[in-house]
Amino acid sequence: MELDVRRILDLPGEKLEFAGAVDLSWIQRLGASLFPESLAVGGQVENRAGVVLLRYQISGAMQYNCERCLMQTREPVRKAYGHTVVRALEDDSLDDVFLLAPEGRIDLDAVAASDLLLDLPQVLLCKPDCRGLCPKCGANRNETACGCSAEEGDPRMAILKQLLEKE
Repeated sequence: MELDVRRILDLPGEKLEFAGAVDLSWIQRLGASLFPESLAVGGQVENRAGVVLLRYQISGAMQYNCERCLMQTREPVRKAYGHTVVRALEDDSLDDVFLLAPEGRIDLDAVAASDLLLDLPQVLLCKPDCRGLCPKCGANRNETACGCSAEEGDPRMAILKQLLEKE
């Protein structure tokens, strides 16, 4: 989705409201698309006394396999973002502060993708206290207690364990 904001950049007091969808199906994690369906997006671009603000909300669903138990999870996504839009930068070090639109056009797909990727957690879990899979039998520890004995750890670290036990 591309927004033409040339008029808004030039005229203080101008406002553009928009609504549509963004396709972020290309964003993948572990080989699967995180957003297989389009996400709804809506918001406005407004010039307030020469300062152009882009504010938008994005909503839809994120789909992934939990990274501990592999259970397929569908989680609602509802986020709001804001950016200050400029035609040019005086200092290139400010490119992460301002949204650059030199030709007066904003690629909302790219902006939304960038914003969402920065908001994603390092590890995607089905729930914060996911117990994962048993390393011995493969049972989902969230659903059942498999009865396997506790893992003894890496045998190369046994000497360190002995040192700790002596104290």
